[in-house]
Amino acid sequence: MDTSARLLRLLSLLQTPRAWPGSELAERLGVSGRTVRNDIDRLRELGYPVDATRGTTGGYRLGAGAAMPPLLLDDEEAVAVTVALRTAAQGSVPGTEETSLRALGKLEQVLPSRLRRRVRALAAYTVAVPADRPVPVVSADVLTTLVSACRDRERLRFDYLDHAGSPTRRTVEPYRAVNWGRRWYLVAWDVEREDWRTFRVDRIRPRTPAGPRFPPREPPGGDLAAYVSRRVSGAAWRHHARVTVHAPAAAVIERINPAVGTVEALDADTCVLVTGGDTVQTIAVHLGMLDCDFEVTEPAELVDHLRRLAGRYARSTPPPAG
Repeated sequence: MDTSARLLRLLSLLQTPRAWPGSELAERLGVSGRTVRNDIDRLRELGYPVDATRGTTGGYRLGAGAAMPPLLLDDEEAVAVTVALRTAAQGSVPGTEETSLRALGKLEQVLPSRLRRRVRALAAYTVAVPADRPVPVVSADVLTTLVSACRDRERLRFDYLDHAGSPTRRTVEPYRAVNWGRRWYLVAWDVEREDWRTFRVDRIRPRTPAGPRFPPREPPGGDLAAYVSRRVSGAAWRHHARVTVHAPAAAVIERINPAVGTVEALDADTCVLVTGGDTVQTIAVHLGMLDCDFEVTEPAELVDHLRRLAGRYARSTPPPAG
């Protein structure tokens, strides 16, 4: 491997988020430790800020510099990044379509022809199914403001539209931004209500400046993704139901998406599914997919719908033979 190729390979290794001991770099590059040190010096002369730390966990890593270094990707990485950008440009990440298209154009322009053919084949022979409802647009500036406050543990003040569309003003201690169901949510401690709350990011209008720093709190529910799914799905449902399912809770949990509802064990063979949906038809579909016996006593609209379904299904099949 000539010097130029070796420097590019070294730069590619240093861009990964870890520290590289000199001995490991030497083994990867097939050179001596002295050559690695000389190559590190060459990279520094070219303007790349290579940091070095001592100790058992030390080594070399690429530091933050004034300019972005060349992004070195292998073939599979280049295809994966291109596909991700194309997916984002189709609206999977609301509010980033135009930015994704610009980045995609720049990346495809420098791809070698063999990779460009693979990427274009993926674009030509794959189809994205559009969302069944409009996806709210999230401002990149707002999202950046929120996650920066989470990182710095700074109180946030913002104007907010609640589920009913009523304006409120909130002061919170932000914890995490969570992407769930093609929407962004902020999990935060509401200072005035003295409780954890979940806020739709597209309904947040931050006020500046940020407030004072706050000490960290124990996050709610352990698993933030499950916590958010329980909070936001229940808040959005028009119809709610408690369904007794004749199956172990663990078996039911394996068969449902967290967005469908929560499961409470009654005994070893029975549990309660707390669920809901925009329509009783949606709830009935989820119950049918459980493939278990269940009992529903309310709401009345769901009971009536299940009775109609039972009659329809009974009429759709011939009577048993004999």
